[in-house]
Amino acid sequence: MWADDRASQGLGMVLEDVGPGTATIAMTVTQSMVNGHGIAHGGFVFALADSAFAFACNSHDQRCVGQQASITYLAPAMQGDRLTARAGERARQGRSGLYDVTVTDQQGRVIAEFRGQSRSIKGRLLEG
Repeated sequence: MWADDRASQGLGMVLEDVGPGTATIAMTVTQSMVNGHGIAHGGFVFALADSAFAFACNSHDQRCVGQQASITYLAPAMQGDRLTARAGERARQGRSGLYDVTVTDQQGRVIAEFRGQSRSIKGRLLEG
C-alpha cells in the first residue's frame, strides 16, 4: 500500500512502523505547509493523522477506507517541527473499525487528537 501512496510520499511522510491495528508515520513541517499565522496548516496535520489511520485500519489485509474522521487541534506546530502520528485500533466489528491517532512533535508535545471510523471494502492488499 505504501508503494502506491503518492499523497503521503508527496508530503514527505515516512512510514516508521505498522502492525496489526497500529501504524506510526512521521513528517517534517516545511515552509509550504505553514499558513498565514506562521503555524502548520491544519490540513497538513489532518493529512498526517489520516495517513496513520489508513495504514492502521488496512493492517489486517482487508481493504478499508475512511468512513468518518474528526480532529481536535491542541497546540500549534511550527515550520521545522517533526510530527509523528501514532494510530491505534480501539474496536473492529464486522465491516467497521474505530481508530485513535495522536500527533506529537519532536518534544513529545501533543499537537492533535484524531478519531477515524473505517469501513472495509472488497479486496485484500496482499492479493497476487
